[in-house]
Amino acid sequence: MAVNLKGRDYISIHDFTVEEFRELLDMAHYLKRLRLAGADFRPLAGKALAMIFHKPSTRTRISFEVGMMQLGGQALYLSAGELQLRRGETIGDTAQVLSRYVDGILIRTFAHQDVTDLAKYASVPVINGLTDLLHPTQALADVMTIEEKMGGLKGVKLAYIGDGNNVAHSLMFASAKCGIKMALACPEGYDPLPEIVRQAREDAVETGASIELYRDPFEAVAGADVVYTDVWASMGQETEHAKRAEALKQYQVNRKLMSAANRGAIFMHCLPAHRGEEVTDEVMDSKQSAVFDEAENRLHAHKAIMALLL
Repeated sequence: MAVNLKGRDYISIHDFTVEEFRELLDMAHYLKRLRLAGADFRPLAGKALAMIFHKPSTRTRISFEVGMMQLGGQALYLSAGELQLRRGETIGDTAQVLSRYVDGILIRTFAHQDVTDLAKYASVPVINGLTDLLHPTQALADVMTIEEKMGGLKGVKLAYIGDGNNVAHSLMFASAKCGIKMALACPEGYDPLPEIVRQAREDAVETGASIELYRDPFEAVAGADVVYTDVWASMGQETEHAKRAEALKQYQVNRKLMSAANRGAIFMHCLPAHRGEEVTDEVMDSKQSAVFDEAENRLHAHKAIMALLL
């Protein structure tokens, strides 16, 4: 290993150096090659991961659970109803107790402060499985997929279309660490947070990456190698769906928008997708779509995080 990440938290990609993030990416590719070769690799034998879920999940839960098993360890799923957190116990107390039992803690929740508080009091690595602010485990799988499809990352153009949400935030950080030129097209009122944009642009200086904001999705997609979108209403925003659908209806990824990208461009989505809203069936099921390779790579990327940190 070029760098030692043992004991580190995985809260935001912004927290890692370019070299450290490259180490995570390289490990993800390595573990995928081992898996495809049928090799048995169990560096986490005897170790346990506590998984706290305040938001439901398909890909995050399964990829971490299966990944931990493949690495020789055990994952313990803890739903909100199975913990004392929502019945008066503080995050600090929960963090300290869990640290006596397990070797790492994954949390998927709403408030980003919950993750930072958990990490403050835990003596074992804390992994951010998603908050309303960031989705860093997804972004690692995303850039892994882009690298596989494009043969590299530096200079690749990634166009993100839609709501400037947690996925967009982490993609900006990942792009900045990898030399990707990222263009985001968001309607007014749905831009990424200015502070995240500022931090990503600061990170981008080292790698030659860029972060550009647009209103026109066609302008953002022009010359893109990757076109990425996400749902219009994330978990916890269901009551805003009608309002969001109206604001974002011109940001649907369809054949016309994809035709504005480079000829060999791929389409990506973190899933689950609301077909007919942010993306059409025609794009989701096309040869350009990399969504299921991207979903598979969640397994390998998440294994890399656990293998290096725990």
